[in-house]
Amino acid sequence: MINPKDTMKIVVSKNGPYVVSGSIPLSMLIIEPNEEGLSWNWKEGKKFSVEESYKLCRCGRSKNKPFCDGSHQKIKFDGNETATRKPFARQAKTYDGPKLILKDAENLCAFARFCDPGGQIWNLIDETNDPKARELTIREANHCPAGRLVVQDKKTGKEIEHKLPPSIGVVEDPALGCSGPLWVRGEIQVESEDGMPYEIRNRVTLCRCGMSSNKPFCNGSHASIKFRDGLVEFVRVK
Repeated sequence: MINPKDTMKIVVSKNGPYVVSGSIPLSMLIIEPNEEGLSWNWKEGKKFSVEESYKLCRCGRSKNKPFCDGSHQKIKFDGNETATRKPFARQAKTYDGPKLILKDAENLCAFARFCDPGGQIWNLIDETNDPKARELTIREANHCPAGRLVVQDKKTGKEIEHKLPPSIGVVEDPALGCSGPLWVRGEIQVESEDGMPYEIRNRVTLCRCGMSSNKPFCNGSHASIKFRDGLVEFVRVK
């Protein structure tokens, strides 16, 4: 029997959209801040109706976001892929704590800011003898949508990864007043335009504003250009 997950794939088309196959669920995922205004929870929003195969905009100009409407052709979108093919383990810097090891591949940062509460994860890693600090470190790493941050149990050497359902999230960031990347969850294969697969991971983020310098992955450019997809109405925070 064929595992439904085996049919799930995202193909990066040349200077065009992401071609999604395998009936991958698509929904809005909203970053919710805590009382201090720091990223704290993920809230699921609108669920989009999808077919077995569909196309998602990656140039940032579609009038039918998050889906492609052919705008990439009109604007002559340059979607050249610049991301390294190195596996995460070869990209990441290691931070050695008493109970946990933190792996950090900074170039994958999607600027979701879940690493900030509690004094930032790079400081928390040194305090993981404290059960509360350990728990918060694990929480912050797993809330990082891009998979930039990964924690390992120092005793067993195993990664501590929360199981995620195979799905795609359209990220919205009201606190920052902008729309974010596509959050690909649950070990879905992402394939380059040349047919070569990227490393399969539990968490990755794909650029959909068209401005990342690490295509097809997000590098936080949506935050600097205040990308807005028109799917939600942002309220300016004074």
